[in-house]
Amino acid sequence: MTIFLYSIAAAAVLIYLPFLVVAYSRLRVGYDQSAPRAMFDKLPAYAQRATWAHQNSFEGFMIFAAAALMAYVTNVNSPIAVVAAIAFVAARLLYSIFYILNIPLLRSLMFAVGSLSWGTLFALSIIQVNG
Repeated sequence: MTIFLYSIAAAAVLIYLPFLVVAYSRLRVGYDQSAPRAMFDKLPAYAQRATWAHQNSFEGFMIFAAAALMAYVTNVNSPIAVVAAIAFVAARLLYSIFYILNIPLLRSLMFAVGSLSWGTLFALSIIQVNG
């Protein structure tokens, strides 16, 4: 199902959504091209959280990409898998927003939804192979 491939592409794009906030903040505080990482302490709190959201997005993306590719390769064809793939993308979008806005409870909830989504894809793939 191509939804898995589209969801991987969407999740890859979402990695950089928080970085747009970081880039904007770097420009506002005076970007130092010779030491971009040294600027972190000068950034406002929301931009620091955006940096963390950006970094965490790489971690979340890797495991989701593996799960979605596994579902694609094993030919999982289930409405539950479609919901899981879409839910991951939506949860990661909201995760970054809640992280930047400093709403920890909702951020954690979105992390859990994302984890449940990739876990579902892995489980459905294993069931498909052993089916």
